[in-house]
Amino acid sequence: MARTEAASEAPKRLRITQVRSGVGRPATHRRTLRALGLKWHQHTVIQRDHPAIRGMLFQVSHLVRVEELAEGEA
Repeated sequence: MARTEAASEAPKRLRITQVRSGVGRPATHRRTLRALGLKWHQHTVIQRDHPAIRGMLFQVSHLVRVEELAEGEA
């Protein structure tokens, strides 16, 4: 029964905004920003919440702001 409840839940979404520049940062940080879909300063993208995305966000947490979106919010 728990399996059907989990399947019916909509995947969570994250609003990710780049708040600091990647200039002067290590190449791995700049590549991570690009992999998240961030192209320039103050750019915002919406990604689904996934362990791989959370790992990337942890790596560049000092450069981005993350907000969890409520269901139906975009």
